Amino acid sequence: MANIQWYPGHMHKTATEIREGLPRVDVFIELLDARIPYSSGNPLLTEIRDTKPCVKLLMRDDLADPTRTPIWLNWLQTQGEDLVMSANRTERDKLSHLVRHCRELFPERDTPVIVMVVGIPNVGKSTLINILAKRKIARTGDEPAITRTQQRIPLGHGVVLLDTPGVLWPNIENPLSGLRLAATRAIRDTAVNHDEVAWYLAEYLLSDYRHLLSARYVYENDDPDPALLLEHIGRQRGCYKAGGKIDLARVSRLLLNDFANGSIGRITLEMPEMIQREQREVERIREEKAAKKAARKERWRNRKEGS
Repeated sequence: MANIQWYPGHMHKTATEIREGLPRVDVFIELLDARIPYSSGNPLLTEIRDTKPCVKLLMRDDLADPTRTPIWLNWLQTQGEDLVMSANRTERDKLSHLVRHCRELFPERDTPVIVMVVGIPNVGKSTLINILAKRKIARTGDEPAITRTQQRIPLGHGVVLLDTPGVLWPNIENPLSGLRLAATRAIRDTAVNHDEVAWYLAEYLLSDYRHLLSARYVYENDDPDPALLLEHIGRQRGCYKAGGKIDLARVSRLLLNDFANGSIGRITLEMPEMIQREQREVERIREEKAAKKAARKERWRNRKEGS
């Protein structure tokens, strides 16, 4: 399984700006994708913000599994965050509560409370900003990296928002997190192997959401092989290429589009009980890389000594 990585120059610039702006920030609002609350959490932000208050907001919960979002909210609340809530782009009153909450954290403050909004690309930051500002300020769209510059937005009530471009982190160590980020379109389309992401998604849907596959694609096969599902979708949707073979590239894009726009149904790609298992796998990968690096150094040392 190849690691998916995407960290263009403007993301490095954004991470630098967040670090430099830290002294004047009072509160962070981190937007997470409700379909992947673990994988969409930026470890860089945890390191940067240190002990400053942070509100965790699960966006796109209208696309996430409604039975799993409460489980994630409960789990996040056990992690000691200041406030945890979920919302979709239509819940304006619920989102407006964020402004009041941030202000109430500093009841004696005479100067504005500075709130920085952060999150991965395409998680809904611009939509949130437009709702809170009650006017269209930020560009929105269903693709990553639309916002490229930091914006300062007075909201009244003694609160000023700093909206930052979506930012990932330089090294996505968990391969499964990379696949989930790609499936939810947090990673630019041109940086993604669609076949690999679609295979992962098909495998997961066969395991956890077979009933949705039955409803969407009339798929009744009990076999867990993703290849059979992809071929079935190809035949059903007429995804053929020359010679009558299934065009798996087209099928992959079709499946990913259906997932991203909610056509398959409301789906969550991870659960809290997966975290420890995947963290152990990441640690194994780190140790393996360290061992290979040490072996290369040893070979180089032996070569120098023998020359």
